Amino acid sequence: MDLVIRDADVVDGTGAASYRADVVVDDGRIVSIVKEAAAAGCQRPAARREVDAEGLVLSPGFIDMHAHSDLALLRDPDHSAKAAQGVTLEVIGQDGLSYAPVDDRTLAEVRAAITGWNGGGPGDDSIDFTWRSVGEYLDRLDHGFDGEGIAVNAAYLIPQGTVRMLAVGWDDREATPAELDRMRQLVTEGMEQGAVGMSSGLTYTPGMYAKDSELAELCRVVAAHGGYYCPHHRSYGAGALEAYAEMVELTRSAGCPLHLAHATMNFGVNKGRAPELLTLLDDALDAGADISLDTYPYTPGCTTLVAMLPSWASEGGPEAILTRLKDDATAERIRHHLEVVGSDGCHGVPIEWDTIEISGVSQPGLASYVGRTVRQSADERGEDPWVTARRLLVEDRLGSTILQHVGHEENVQAIMRHRVHTGGSDGILQGDKPHPRAYGTFPQYLGRYVRDLGVLSLEECVAHLTGRPAARLRLPDRGLVREGYRADLVLFDPDTVAAGSTFEAPRVLPTGIPHVLVDGRFVIEDGRRTGVLAGRAVRGAGAR
Repeated sequence: MDLVIRDADVVDGTGAASYRADVVVDDGRIVSIVKEAAAAGCQRPAARREVDAEGLVLSPGFIDMHAHSDLALLRDPDHSAKAAQGVTLEVIGQDGLSYAPVDDRTLAEVRAAITGWNGGGPGDDSIDFTWRSVGEYLDRLDHGFDGEGIAVNAAYLIPQGTVRMLAVGWDDREATPAELDRMRQLVTEGMEQGAVGMSSGLTYTPGMYAKDSELAELCRVVAAHGGYYCPHHRSYGAGALEAYAEMVELTRSAGCPLHLAHATMNFGVNKGRAPELLTLLDDALDAGADISLDTYPYTPGCTTLVAMLPSWASEGGPEAILTRLKDDATAERIRHHLEVVGSDGCHGVPIEWDTIEISGVSQPGLASYVGRTVRQSADERGEDPWVTARRLLVEDRLGSTILQHVGHEENVQAIMRHRVHTGGSDGILQGDKPHPRAYGTFPQYLGRYVRDLGVLSLEECVAHLTGRPAARLRLPDRGLVREGYRADLVLFDPDTVAAGSTFEAPRVLPTGIPHVLVDGRFVIEDGRRTGVLAGRAVRGAGAR
């Protein structure tokens, strides 16, 4: 046998009470669990290596249901931002925009559109974009660095916005029958090549131009291949409840499981309204709907500054946006929609510049904006905030990321208690001052919300972060501490586990997580990254 973990307090991912056990790992799988081995006086299992887990919790590896590591997994073999948290599987391809399927044209366009999320923009040669299909991208993840793999496992969602970009372009119009047929075919191919579902970003162009009838057609394809639909829906602000209800009805009509991305209720209009969302979901669940959701345990959100613009200003793609911003009359129309009307990019709420903090820029010469709100930078320059924002958008070529301080703690806590809740970091790893959730989501759950605040019990929280997401992903041998399951495991100290990252110092690694195993191999050992690349692409149920 390869490894025995002795005297661990096992929290197995089902939500059941913990128990003391020796857990034996061999050839990447859990082969034996001997409960209360020491107390029973039985012969202890032996292995080539032993880990004394006295005082530590052994749980399944955490599953990040909403990650933006699409390029980071290929750029950074260390990837401690996630590995050190105990994350052993990330779900990427989020918010309807990612890098497969593409052709040469759309690859260039999507690289420019989401450079603020992932880097990889024009002129960035740190990634060799050799793939074009979903299957080729997953194969690239399998090979990772020098053919050895990647830091942690990854599953992929087909990005509906990228699919629309490929079949329709950036126009705000209905797809023709031929274009819809092509989108169906692209989704079919992606599911058969190993995707676990499809994502949308319905406040991002061009995915937001799709009507529900178009989305339903694609969801039917996803459902037929055993996948789920993961929308960033049309509003988290003024129309949030209506947007949630829209997604519930859309997937019900399509017969497709629904997973609601970063399910928050933000902005002043939604303060204290989480119970209304949960009632909506409970009613649908009680009527037989298949729904889950993820959240991160923080109040601010994170996206790109260009995402705030009204959709009409984004039609045509990045170069068209820049042309409009450089035209004074058009820029004034954009300002009016942002500050007076409430743009769809800002969820129908007039923008408040003192809530928009610049967290990263793509051009080093603009670093002075980072860590300040748009209003603070404008005040320092003695100008209107829109003048500052417009200049930054143009000079940074749309590459600026932001923190948006519009959340409510009572909503965060209410939603994380729900019976279909899972954990997702929504962690953007780019920028000089990224959101601390990228480095701290999972220890934040265990430290702040379990130990310090008691919002969730330890057993319940671990189930939210392991067994429940594995069930959504339809993974038959991950997400639980159970004999025969893959040994994706975390050992942590429940008394000391905590996020090290803060808004002031967001790249600090967590404490209290000494060991993390992926496929039975230590990727974190005694609190340090080992260099092991045990991660691979995890393909969906519909893969051929």
